[in-house]
Amino acid sequence: MGPTRFIFLFSVVNTISSYLLMKHLQGVSNVVITDLLEDGFGDHPFYHCVVAEVPSEQQSNNGPVVIGFAMYYFTYDPWIGKLLYLEDFFVMEMYRNIGIGSEILKLLSDMAFNTRCNSMHFVVAEGNQKSIDFYKRRGAADITHDEGWRLFKINKSSLFKMSSGTIE
Repeated sequence: MGPTRFIFLFSVVNTISSYLLMKHLQGVSNVVITDLLEDGFGDHPFYHCVVAEVPSEQQSNNGPVVIGFAMYYFTYDPWIGKLLYLEDFFVMEMYRNIGIGSEILKLLSDMAFNTRCNSMHFVVAEGNQKSIDFYKRRGAADITHDEGWRLFKINKSSLFKMSSGTIE
């Protein structure tokens, strides 16, 4: 990995860390930086990332370079077809309300459309009204109540128990 790519990836990881810290999740995340880099930027990426950067002419030695990101991946639903799933979306506080988030979402929409996706799905925290309003203004539908789906997870220890046959 060349020095330019390393600096860029470090900036992406730093932005994601800022996001986790802002959300008070630092210490809760089980992902280590090496996994984040390998899983997103290795030979077989599990996710993709779009970033917003400060224009080169406005960059300083002590300011952030990457000021926002969207982490996404493609999936498939037998009822819907191809989907772009938006896993995480963040713009640093001081760069909000100037259109950066809208541009990132437009770029993702272009990607979804150009890869023949039928939909973009994502989850928004119940109390995050600003984000809910942001997405609704752009045509998103809250399908929580309309379609009656619930979000579940199976954690790593339960995965291990099932894979080893200790849970039926």
